[in-house]
Amino acid sequence: MRYRIILTPLADADGGGWFAEIPDLPGCCSDGETPEEAARNIQGAQRCWIEVQIKRGKAVPEPKRYTTEE
Repeated sequence: MRYRIILTPLADADGGGWFAEIPDLPGCCSDGETPEEAARNIQGAQRCWIEVQIKRGKAVPEPKRYTTEE
């Protein structure tokens, strides 16, 4: 499933790099030194998030459809 990923630059005071999150999967986040690294890392976090939901017997939300304004 393809989920929307939000990449946000981190301030130097916070260690720099990039923060990645998937809004449709609450708490699913990762980071990386570059936007590309953060995007790769969030893919692993997504897999883990979904695996845990399945093991707990909980539903995995479908990706929402977003407009370009969101």
